[in-house]
Amino acid sequence: MRRADRLFQIVQFLRSRRVTTARWFSEVLEVSERTIYRDIQDLMASNVPIEGEAGIGYVIRRGYDLPPLMFTEEEISALMLGARILNSWADPGLAKAAQSVLSKVETVLPETLKGKLDQTRLFSPLVQVSAAVASFMGELRGAIDQNLKVELTYIRADGEESERVIWPLGLFFWGTVWTLGAWCELRQTFRNFRLDRIQAMLVLEGHYPVEPGRTLEDMIAYETGRECGGDTM
Repeated sequence: MRRADRLFQIVQFLRSRRVTTARWFSEVLEVSERTIYRDIQDLMASNVPIEGEAGIGYVIRRGYDLPPLMFTEEEISALMLGARILNSWADPGLAKAAQSVLSKVETVLPETLKGKLDQTRLFSPLVQVSAAVASFMGELRGAIDQNLKVELTYIRADGEESERVIWPLGLFFWGTVWTLGAWCELRQTFRNFRLDRIQAMLVLEGHYPVEPGRTLEDMIAYETGRECGGDTM
């Protein structure tokens, strides 16, 4: 958990509970009590009205709430355009998540800005990815998150069919196509695969290890050092 997320959780717990000890926080948030004490001190220094002390517990002043999120009109336009691009170019899961984000944002906007979401004059018309690519994208996102190996049937740039077992590392959007960056077990190096050339894929049960030299960061460094990138198949 990121520290910012942990601080948010501490405030939320304090708002919904009575006296709460550092030990309870440390068990729930899976960090040390020392870390909790430091977080509490930082929150208090930021004028969050927390009262209490180590060994006894902490409470937050009744009625305290987190300040609402504030956005400029340009930030609202950026969020709306991003959601529209995802709706045109990503899988249904990401598109739905983007719409959910917009709904949450709208609930905290002041009345003067609520209508700006629908008034944004920036568009990404029409769905630009096929149902197959969208399906592959959704499955690959899950495989990347869980470090799962994937078996691909793929059409190479020369038109030949190839079967590979890969370690999916990241998805990249190039404006008109999506590519999958991966470690290829057959070639023992990094490879990029265009999603629109994938004929079939199977997410395997086996997890791939996170090894130095085979991570997403290593791949980005590898591609940056090459004279030309893009599809290497």
